[in-house]
Amino acid sequence: MDVFFLGTGAGMPAKLRNVTSIALKLLEERGSVWLFDAGEATQHQILHTSIKPRRIEKIFVTHLHGDHIYGLPGLLSSRSFQGGETEVTVYGPKGIRDFLQISLSISQTYLKYLLKVVEIEEGIVFEDEQFSVEARLLDHGIMSYGYRVAEKDRPGTLLADKLKEAGVQPGPIFKKIKDGETVTLEDGRVIEPNEYLGPSQKGRVVTILGDTRFCENAIFLAKGADLLVHEATFAKGEDQLAFDYFHSTTHQAAEVAKQAEAKQLCLTHISSRYDRHAWRELVKEAAEIFPNTDIAEDFKEINIPLKGEKHLP
Repeated sequence: MDVFFLGTGAGMPAKLRNVTSIALKLLEERGSVWLFDAGEATQHQILHTSIKPRRIEKIFVTHLHGDHIYGLPGLLSSRSFQGGETEVTVYGPKGIRDFLQISLSISQTYLKYLLKVVEIEEGIVFEDEQFSVEARLLDHGIMSYGYRVAEKDRPGTLLADKLKEAGVQPGPIFKKIKDGETVTLEDGRVIEPNEYLGPSQKGRVVTILGDTRFCENAIFLAKGADLLVHEATFAKGEDQLAFDYFHSTTHQAAEVAKQAEAKQLCLTHISSRYDRHAWRELVKEAAEIFPNTDIAEDFKEINIPLKGEKHLP
């Protein structure tokens, strides 16, 4: 599970930061990539990475401001040209369906794959046996959502040596036990999986928020998250400016992380008013309240290790 930043700027493209798009790479978990927003030129950013558009399975749109959606029609179109044939589902606020239908129909774009569009409300917007995704409204000038991606607990490590001691040889039976199936051996013995599995591995949680002022729903979504990605359009001391423009400061993002007891905070949606030298200052400001803070940059990747593992460099 890796969070890869394709665009980290605010408002419009800049030389050092493109507009917002974040990829959640779930290649080991399900062989796919989930995108969160697709600002202008997202597909150009992807060209500089190892991400394959055909692996994009879901796209979660936080809100309908242009710097978060203008890259979506082009990306969907190019995915079709690049051999993408599997279904894609786009989740987003009311209006996302009209935006895509009009963009694709007027340009006479034909997709070779099924495109589903889900206009969401608050609550669980997706769930399967591996993950659940919960959305909550934030506080922005237009309807803006945050998303909590929660991995479900994994079965514990297979105790292979214990199985061998019981006379069970490696093979398909091992997989069945690992998957939690009760197995009856040829000699009639019944193997209960809970006797041959270690403690279950706690699932990981990543929270990715759209544009927002400081609000309670942000804290709710980030509760205990392994990684919180929170906008920090303004530096500390710019509280009134942030409020007027429905955004957050570094201190406000850090306060959300602190109150939510998140493990790590990454600041994004950085205004072009702050140059490269100022980025470290933004991190220092947030760290005054929440020490484990980092700042996103285009093409930066953060690994979310399984519980008990160390972060990869």
